[in-house]
Amino acid sequence: MTELPSARGAEVGRRIGVGLMYGLWKPRVLGAWRVPASGPVIFAVNHSHNIDGPMVMGVAPRPTHFLIKKEAFIGPLDPFLLGIGQVKVDRDTTDRTAITQALGVLADGGVLGIFPEGTRGEGDFASLRAGLAYFAVRSGAPIVPVAVLGSSEKPGRLIKGLPPLRSRVDVVFGEPFEAGDGSGRRTRKALDEATGRIQKQLAAHLENARRLTGR
Repeated sequence: MTELPSARGAEVGRRIGVGLMYGLWKPRVLGAWRVPASGPVIFAVNHSHNIDGPMVMGVAPRPTHFLIKKEAFIGPLDPFLLGIGQVKVDRDTTDRTAITQALGVLADGGVLGIFPEGTRGEGDFASLRAGLAYFAVRSGAPIVPVAVLGSSEKPGRLIKGLPPLRSRVDVVFGEPFEAGDGSGRRTRKALDEATGRIQKQLAAHLENARRLTGR
């Protein structure tokens, strides 16, 4: 039987994230009240920088279990990330263990964090992988779009790979929405249609978030 990611670990991760993110940068969080207070939720987060995941973990109102590529689990980061309830995923295969763990998080009423673009890029939700639609349709969990803005505008002077220390990073949570059409169908056609619906919603949220924050 696959062991589920630790809910207690994710809460510890959230507290570490709060300390680090508010200590190093100036997060401005908008719309956190839109996140359902209980029950399964999927955060769909745009991905333009390495700090996007930790930033969302630190500012979200609920502990988050992110699907993270296995390449990030190197050295001491491996036991640390697993200890704070994150899910290791092999993107080169159909990773049954990761899928079971992710669905388990949602079945337990937890929050699953996904970078639907798969890899770090422009952070504009332009290319979505099918995983997000699969988890949303299969679990019935609502998707909350999350836009992280300002994390990749310019590199810091001290550490080139990070935004400038004490710079402002905006995190905007959108309205929850259902990806499926209500029929519960999980055919390839249903998942393709769900992916199209998701793409529209995420792109609209990002545009709105940019307008709201002036970024």
